[in-house]
Amino acid sequence: MERVKPIAQTSSRSRSIAFIALSIAVMAVSAWVTVPIGPVPFTLQMFAVTFAILVLSPKQALCAIAGYLVLGAIGVPVFSGMRGGFGVLLGPTGGFLWGYLAGVALAVGFLALVRSRGIDNFAVGVVAGLIFTAVAYVCGWAQYMAVANVGPLASFAVTVAPFIVVDVIKIVAATAVARVVIRAVGTTH
Repeated sequence: MERVKPIAQTSSRSRSIAFIALSIAVMAVSAWVTVPIGPVPFTLQMFAVTFAILVLSPKQALCAIAGYLVLGAIGVPVFSGMRGGFGVLLGPTGGFLWGYLAGVALAVGFLALVRSRGIDNFAVGVVAGLIFTAVAYVCGWAQYMAVANVGPLASFAVTVAPFIVVDVIKIVAATAVARVVIRAVGTTH
């Protein structure tokens, strides 16, 4: 009987690693879908990261975003425009990437708190996506302001304002898709 437990744990661990790896791959591919509209390109990353936040356990979501950032930092071309390297993290748009890590942490914390109270509906998913996105916006706005040496309003006009409506749509879409996937695959959280 004791031998069954390690096998079950290995299966669970393998499933967790597979979900994390798939999430990293989806984040990378979503970053490659780039529409340049200025210094900050339009990508599908907000969709992919929100999706990961909602379908993965908190630990898995944090591992996925950390793994994504580490791969990008060491030069794997997983960031927007098929770029990689530590210079991207320190560049004008790197604040968004740092913000992903902080935003995911806050969003999964929110989800864990709400889900522990038995609440898990569409609105909760959207709020988690909004928390993540707001943190990414603040970090992206601040780093762009510092690196590009522009004022707060100019930075906001370039890094946040053009993306708000589209990102809210991506959050709603990611929440809808996540709920379908969770029903089909089974929850991991």
